[in-house]
Amino acid sequence: MKRIAVVTGASSGMGKEFVRQLIESRLGLDEIWLIARRKEILCKIVEEYPNQNFRLLPLDLEKEESWMIYQEELEKSHPAIRILINAAGYGMIGNTDEIDVADQTGMIRLNCEALEAVTQISIPYLKRGSRIIQVASASAFLPQPGFNVYAASKAFVVSYSRALGRELRKREIYITAVCPGPVQTEFFDRAEKINHSPDYKKAFRASKEKVVAKALKDSKRKKSVSVYGFSMNMMRIGAKLIPHELLLKGYR
Repeated sequence: MKRIAVVTGASSGMGKEFVRQLIESRLGLDEIWLIARRKEILCKIVEEYPNQNFRLLPLDLEKEESWMIYQEELEKSHPAIRILINAAGYGMIGNTDEIDVADQTGMIRLNCEALEAVTQISIPYLKRGSRIIQVASASAFLPQPGFNVYAASKAFVVSYSRALGRELRKREIYITAVCPGPVQTEFFDRAEKINHSPDYKKAFRASKEKVVAKALKDSKRKKSVSVYGFSMNMMRIGAKLIPHELLLKGYR
């Protein structure tokens, strides 16, 4: 039985960085499954790591048929998934009247529905000691006008991951929701299509290398939530202690 890792959103950003660090961590994986829309970029990743075995699944996870293809691949190969990393997702900055309905529902489809579907399909192939990493966001900690759908979708990821993690703990399967602040990746190429990030968010952008390294370390430690950086940890504490209605008054 092959020991594999599965990474969604593997063609760029944090997903691609997870792939790099998985390879360097030498976990004894027989294969890494890469899931993303852009096959040509997945092929470039394969070229970068000639000594690593990959399986490429060029799938658009906003489409339900892609979930079925992933399920069929698992049924054919019947691998042991040692680590599942759901890094596929996107956000758009702007008020609700500035963003197309298709983009808003697309965020929910990819960030929530696809993540849940891939997770649920994978569970039968997770063995004792396996881990799941769900890429959420510090925006999940409180409602965010101007980023409302994205923040709400990531709040779903955190709540779902923590509850599911408790269910699976008796099987010794552990889930970590990763909640970084702004990360310097291609994410902002799409997120800032309409509006640019506020200056204060730009000032707090972290490197994907450090965020991913901490996420993998926290996952190994079986932590339910991984938050990188002092400022984001303070934000998390503040969002717990201060009424959200009071915090929302600070938004213009």
